[in-house]
Amino acid sequence: MIQLPKSVLGIIAVVFVLFLIGPRFYQSIPAGHVAVATLFGEVQSKHYPEGFHIVNPLYQWHLYDVRQKTHSETSNVPSQDQLQTKIDVSVQYRLVASQTPSILKETGDIGDVLTVHIVPKLRSQIREQGKSIKRAEDFFLEETQATLQIALLEGLKDYLGTKGVAVEAVLIRDISLPPFITKAIEAKKEREQEVEKQKAELERYNTEQQQKIALAEAEKDAASAEAEKRRLLADARAYEITKINDAIGRNPNYVKLQALEALQAISKDPAAKIYFLNGDSPAPLPLMHLGDAK
Repeated sequence: MIQLPKSVLGIIAVVFVLFLIGPRFYQSIPAGHVAVATLFGEVQSKHYPEGFHIVNPLYQWHLYDVRQKTHSETSNVPSQDQLQTKIDVSVQYRLVASQTPSILKETGDIGDVLTVHIVPKLRSQIREQGKSIKRAEDFFLEETQATLQIALLEGLKDYLGTKGVAVEAVLIRDISLPPFITKAIEAKKEREQEVEKQKAELERYNTEQQQKIALAEAEKDAASAEAEKRRLLADARAYEITKINDAIGRNPNYVKLQALEALQAISKDPAAKIYFLNGDSPAPLPLMHLGDAK
């Protein structure tokens, strides 16, 4: 058996001790977390953020995730009409890093924070706000939902802020009314849709009637314009005839001129019958009918 010098044995002993307790001289905190140390059960006031730290090897460590988290809760909320409405609510929150020593000392870990503070307060706030709603169906109103979210957010912030929890948002995910109210609302919507359909049909009918009236008026205007045109033409023709008659009455030679022009036109037709008229008579009559000679 090989006998080692005492100095070598001493070095080996020191290395072995360092190997065993060396990691306790430093602490590496992962991203998104902080650590809280205790010494013989006493919580240290300082928290350790993410990264590498040289620490007391006698410390005991407690990690806290300080990233954003979401807790969802479903509650039956009574309104003033004593009806129960099921509401699904989500709360977005995170632990305040600087208050984790206080959280460890007064509450515990993240699970304790949920069960001791967040869940009971959220349920209490939802029930409390439900008392201000007159009717269950009012939960469907956008104004009601917005008011409810703001009230829940402010109430949770005020309470949980002192517990080391920062509430960032409260979201209403779903609302389920009692079945008979849901059916009544659906029936009401169907009636409203039917009314809107009838209104649209009535508007379409009115539009068609207006178009027909406009077309009839246009046709009437066109007929009136055509009648007026014919009247004007008739008046012009009557005026022309009147002028011609006046000219004939004042100038007998005009009749002779017209007769000569007529004879000239007849003479060009071999089958025409020729009449000789007495041009001096005020009412000219035929004097001879050569076409009838046998």
